[in-house]
This record gives sequence, structure tokens and C-alpha cells, in this order.
Amino acid sequence: MKIGSWKKPNIEKQYIIGGGILLALIIFGIIVSIANSGKEETLPYETVITETVTMAETETVTEAPTKSAAELQAEKEAEEKARQEALIDEELDSYDNLGICRLKDGGFLNVREEPGKSAAVIGKFYNNSACDILETVEDGAWYHISSGGLEGYVKSDYIATGDEGRTLAKQHFAQRAIVIPDVLWIRQEPGTDAKVLGAVRKGERYEVLDNTDGWVKIEEGYISSEYVEIRNCLNEAREANEKQDVLSYYDNLGISNVNNYLNIRKSPGKNSEVIGKLPGDAGADILGVEDGWYKIRSGAVTGYVSADYLLTGDEANRRAIEKSTVMAIVSTGGGEGLNVRTGPGKDYQVWTSISNKERYPVLDKESGWVKIDLGDTDEDGEASTAWVSGDYVSVRQALNEAISYSESAAKNSFRQKVCNFGVKYCGNPYVWGGTSLTGGCDCSGFTMKVFANFGISLPHYSGAQAKMGVKVTTATMKPGDLIFYANKSGTIN
Repeated sequence: MKIGSWKKPNIEKQYIIGGGILLALIIFGIIVSIANSGKEETLPYETVITETVTMAETETVTEAPTKSAAELQAEKEAEEKARQEALIDEELDSYDNLGICRLKDGGFLNVREEPGKSAAVIGKFYNNSACDILETVEDGAWYHISSGGLEGYVKSDYIATGDEGRTLAKQHFAQRAIVIPDVLWIRQEPGTDAKVLGAVRKGERYEVLDNTDGWVKIEEGYISSEYVEIRNCLNEAREANEKQDVLSYYDNLGISNVNNYLNIRKSPGKNSEVIGKLPGDAGADILGVEDGWYKIRSGAVTGYVSADYLLTGDEANRRAIEKSTVMAIVSTGGGEGLNVRTGPGKDYQVWTSISNKERYPVLDKESGWVKIDLGDTDEDGEASTAWVSGDYVSVRQALNEAISYSESAAKNSFRQKVCNFGVKYCGNPYVWGGTSLTGGCDCSGFTMKVFANFGISLPHYSGAQAKMGVKVTTATMKPGDLIFYANKSGTIN
């Protein structure tokens, strides 16, 4: 272009260039926007977690308001109640056919060996105790049951079953101690040195009154917690074993550990005077200890026995339970004798008389009379038995006890010498027809040999001996006199 000359600009061309530039900017913006739209905006990891936790905490506080202590306690009690109910149901379900003893006046129901009132009693089924009913017998009159390790028969009239039994059972669950060993001692106080009152047996259940320092308190006394399982359960039957009751009659029991007799002496020492005889497995109360000798009281005799021949502690308790038996102990209240009759009643003939505090094994009871074993046999080899009035004897588990013996009286009495000589051989073997005081003899052979030692000749037969000498009565008899027993027909043997 020349200076001074002017040419009109091309407006259309400028618009085209500007529009192109604008279009390029718009397209670029769109491309950038599209590229960014595929990416999410994120925060650092730590920030995300922190905000999430904060939100959760905020939500918890908002949705679960704080409960009161009373509400929490109520929930806890409800949970415990549900747990206990579940345990009770589990226990009840362990019985295949549940039966519960139901007695109006409490006490116990006899468990018998066979169905019938005359069958032997083998256990006690206490009120509200549980059993499994195995079968129904005798037209529904008796149930054959299993309970506490016993199997036997009980009257069905006194057993609740079905829903009634289950409802009754739930009312009598309690914390009980179940005995693990065969025998466990019951003690007067907690501790192994405490007096033994009796024993409990394997499988028996006793309600727990207290459980402290290794000792469980039950109604009968204390037992070691080491030998019991404690849990909530029902009571069950117990074996009818009352032999352990004998332990309650001694404060500090000692048992003679001899085959025949143990000498009881006036003072400690082998040279001291003999004042009594303690039969084998007889019981005594130990009063003290002195130089290897025990001072004892047994029956009417108090004196000393060698400690070498007397069982004490648990060993004595076990022997006592093993050897105790039901005895009739004469209690006439004085020096009077008790008539022994041929049958259960005053109309029966009097055989003989026995002295106060003497004790004899019990064979039977009938209408207020007690059948006892006199410890002899008749000509048929059967035990000589007799009856005494139940009003004048105490019938219980018992052990033999000491008999009096006098050495000093022997110095002044021929009769006593005869008796003292004979007592030396008591406890030796009984041999039918025998005549040896040491090797064995029978009753008439014994008296024959004893009197022969003093120059008195007697035949070897009790019926013949009864015809010798002079007849005496129970009122006039003295030491050394012979007493003969007749059978029901009046024959002496």
C-alpha cells in the first residue's frame, strides 16, 4: 500500500477468523470438561475413616438411649431366670418317665424289694423326691422305680406323674450335694478332727445349707465338699441303711480288734487286776490315753485296755458300721430281771430271765413283743429264740459291749473261781460234740470240762446235766449255777 492511500478493510474475513477462534475455545472447554467428568473427587484415606467413625459414633448415641440401673438389673434377672428354667427343664427331661413322691404329712415312702407290704424295705423315698417309673405292676397298685441308684417298688397312690408330677417337681429344685465315694463321714463341726455323727453313701443327695472353707453344711451335720458334686437338682431315694446310726451313741469310739476277748484292767499295765472283758468287735468310749493304754467305758465297766488292740478314728467307724446289728437292750430301770417267754404274749410260758442292760440280736417284732436270739441252738441245730415285752427293751443299732469280771472275788469265792476259770475260754471255737476248752467244744462239753477242773463230774448232755445237783430259781441263783433252756415242748437241750 502506498503512503497516503487507504483501502477499506474486509469485515467478513475478520468475523470468520474470530468465530473460528471462539469455536476452538468452546471445543477445548468441552474436551476438558469431559475429561474431568470421569474422575471422582476423593479425600485422603485418613480423612474418610475419621469422618466415618465420627458419623457412627454420632448415630449410636442417637439411636440407643442410656438405660437406668433398675432396667439393667431387671434384664439381668430375666436372663438368669430363663437360664435357670432351661436347666430345670433339662434336668426334668433326664427322667424318661418322671414320678414325684407326694405325701400329705411329709416323711418318706418305703421302697420295697418286691411289690407288697410284706416285702423287705430296701430304701426310703422322701417326700417331693424324684424317680423314673420303669413299669406298673399289680394292676396299677405298685410302681417299679429307679431312684438314687436303687431299684424297687413303691405304692402308686403316693406318686404324682405326668403334668402334675412335672409341676410339683419344679417347686422343689434346690442346691444339693451329691455324694461321690461309697461312704463319706458326717461330722459334728467342719474339720477332720470333729466327731463323726454318721455317714452318707454314694449317690445320696442332701440339700446344701452352707458351703464354706471346703465343708458343706447339711441338715445332719458337715461333709467335705471335696467328695461331693454340688448342683441344682431334685432329691432322690436313699438306701435303707441305718447301721451308721450306731456311731451316734459314742463320743470317741473305740472297737476291740480281737477274735475273742480283750482284758479290761483296773489301771494301765499288764500286771493290773482284770475287771472286765471286751468281746471282739465290741464298742467303747475312749476317755483318755496313758502310756500305751486307753481308758475306756463300755457297758457297766470303766477301765484300761492295751492300745495295741483297740481301733480308733475312721478305722473304728468303718468297723462299727460293718459289725453293728439291731439289738434289744434290756432297760428295766433297775436291778430287776426281764422275763423271757416262749411266745409274743404274757400267756406264754416263761423260759428264763435276763438282766438289765443285757443286749441280744433282734429277729422279729410282733404286737409289741420282740423276738430275740439267745445265742444257743436246740437239738435240731436251730437258734434258741424267745420273746420279751417291747416295753422293757430299747431296739436299735448296737454293738456288743463289755461284761464285768472279778478276779478279787475269786480269792474269796469258790463259785467265782469256777466262773473266772470258764470265762478264760469264752470266744474259742464252738464244735458240736466237742470237749476241748481250747480246741473247741459245745455248750454241755464246756460246762462239763469247767466243772471237771474243780473235781465235779457232769455228763456230756445238757438234758442229763439239768438233773444233777439242786434246782434253783431266778431269785435264788448265784454265780456258778447252770441255767438250762427248754424248747416249746418243755424238753431241755
